[in-house]
Amino acid sequence: MEKGFWAQLEKPIIGLAPMDGVTDAPFRFMATKYGKPHVIMTEFTSVEGLCYGNEKGLKAFLYDQVERPVVAQIFGSNPESFYKVAFIVSELGFDGIDINMGCPAKNVASKGSGAALIQTPEIAKEIIRQTRKGTQDWANGKTMEDAGLPENIIQTVQSMQPKRPEKRELPVSVKTRIGFNSNVAVEWAKHLLETEPVNISIHGRTLKQMYTGSADWDAIAAAAEVIKKTDTTVLGNGDVESVQDGLERVKKYGVDGFMIGRAAFGNPWVFNREHAELTLEDRLTAAKEHSHKYEEVLREDYFYPMRKHLAWYCKGFYGASEIRKKLMKAENAKEVEQILNEISAMDFPADSS
Repeated sequence: MEKGFWAQLEKPIIGLAPMDGVTDAPFRFMATKYGKPHVIMTEFTSVEGLCYGNEKGLKAFLYDQVERPVVAQIFGSNPESFYKVAFIVSELGFDGIDINMGCPAKNVASKGSGAALIQTPEIAKEIIRQTRKGTQDWANGKTMEDAGLPENIIQTVQSMQPKRPEKRELPVSVKTRIGFNSNVAVEWAKHLLETEPVNISIHGRTLKQMYTGSADWDAIAAAAEVIKKTDTTVLGNGDVESVQDGLERVKKYGVDGFMIGRAAFGNPWVFNREHAELTLEDRLTAAKEHSHKYEEVLREDYFYPMRKHLAWYCKGFYGASEIRKKLMKAENAKEVEQILNEISAMDFPADSS
């Protein structure tokens, strides 16, 4: 087992949970600047898409050096594609590779990817083995050309990382759920442990639950008991509202750490135990900064994906709903700045709108 940076992490480990459509590079930058979780993972991207030459998938692999240790998350169902994409992740200088075996989205699971892999443990195990083999072969001198990646992907990757990183094998981890239709967390964990992933992060819901109901931390604890008999670490995920909440779950359920997901929406400070009570000015300043970072990093994209983040920042004060309506029409960071500069704490006393 290659442990890489995981062996150096202080416990309990605090991580930013990867979330599709949310944890892009600007979001992760903000979480790092204001909270600095111990480990950060990218949004996932399709290994099959990259192997077919879809360059857009590489946007998920944009990151800032301040995020380190930063882990690239990938998904798919074809072990050979995971082998090839391990070369891309290695070439881009990431600190680790995480395999998504937990996404419940229909367009992912219907293709045998994400949480659907819980139903096909032999394929899941082969995916982990091939991912590890890919990063080992890269570390031993094989190239992206040797792996058989499309030429346009190779060229784009080289343009993203002009300085080749140090040759090293990357640690491979897994993020998953407690089951597909029902709780099989212990049995599923035993399957995964056969391949010795460096870490397993477990969301306490089944695919069928999606994000409804409450996360089953007793199921996470049962799996953690099995995992902790090995050299693999285990993180719990689901409904963690704060660092303090997560620390209490670590003690109660016996995990090595936890991941925070939705509680980080519009709240990059959630990872920072020492941050004083937030003011309205704190949130508005961060919203403006986030907007400019979005334009800087994703300048060729439409601005509308940024709008949901702005809505998350602008809550909890009198008149917030009206401000959100204006922000939902913003086309760029300059417009966001103009809208938010009109606000002051005196104008809008505390309220829950």
